[in-house]
Amino acid sequence: MKPELSSLLREARHVLLDTPTPLQRLHRFEEKLARPGIYAKRDDLMPIALGGNKLRSLEYWLGDALRQKADILLVGGGASSNLCRLTAAAASLVGLDCLVLHNAADTQENRQASFLNRLFGAELRFLGPVDESQRNAALAAAAAELARQGRTPYIVGDPVLGAMGYVRAAFELHEQSQGEEAPIKHVFLAGSMGPTEAGFLFGNALLGHPFRIHLVSVEYALTELAGRVRAIYEGLRERTGLDVDSLEAAPLHYHMGYLGDGWGAPTPASEAAILSFARTEGILIEHVYTAKTCACFLERVADGGIAGGEPACVLHTGGTAALFSQFSLFRTLT
Repeated sequence: MKPELSSLLREARHVLLDTPTPLQRLHRFEEKLARPGIYAKRDDLMPIALGGNKLRSLEYWLGDALRQKADILLVGGGASSNLCRLTAAAASLVGLDCLVLHNAADTQENRQASFLNRLFGAELRFLGPVDESQRNAALAAAAAELARQGRTPYIVGDPVLGAMGYVRAAFELHEQSQGEEAPIKHVFLAGSMGPTEAGFLFGNALLGHPFRIHLVSVEYALTELAGRVRAIYEGLRERTGLDVDSLEAAPLHYHMGYLGDGWGAPTPASEAAILSFARTEGILIEHVYTAKTCACFLERVADGGIAGGEPACVLHTGGTAALFSQFSLFRTLT
């Protein structure tokens, strides 16, 4: 890692993860598919609140909040939001209050889905089924009201700052990969809000592009997904001041054929992936982010889209807690 980047990433970070997450070789899938080199990077296996990719971002958001001497974190998301759950947990770890704004109706089902947030001590407000921009406006209004009351609020979610966590993750996976029989060539990630994806791409560029990156859309059409990733990537170039390749130089592939009817809507392939990972490797994945990503990953390593001599890895971004509120999304499992 370049010294100047190492210093930047270290100084901005409040450490929540002091050891790498496991790189697991999926031996049973290798046997079933008769090909070597199938891996999962287990970012679902973290010591805090069932883990997940947002913890890597929270190291930087929390570091920023503490430097600003915030006394309350504000965060928004759906009732089963991984970001909300992990923010509530991180706030409890450092003794800050936490206010969660859910863009969801105040129903018994949604209160159950957000139960862990309350368990970690967060205050919940249900805004109703408003869109992302309305939710962000509500967060800003809540922060302004808290400031008038003499509090020091911090709104979690700056995408460029949060992306720093996956710059680190790219270096972490690269180091682990070098210890394998053959280095990993392909990495599959969920394509969604952008910080995880852009951060990993930025780290990959700093490493000289050892990985071919596959982004599997689970939320947006290609134009919006690519635009989000590009904006955050360019934000990282500006914020770090590093001379890094433009995104055009990245070995990047977008996979749009797994989205189905949109965010959170299951497909036959995504449900099959959930069952396959559970019954082959004992790994839990959920409908919204990981199932569609894993469906693409399995299809590509099985059909020759990824050559047998090129090891491939899916980045398990977590979300396991959400699986327990997704009973109604299953079609073949009753």
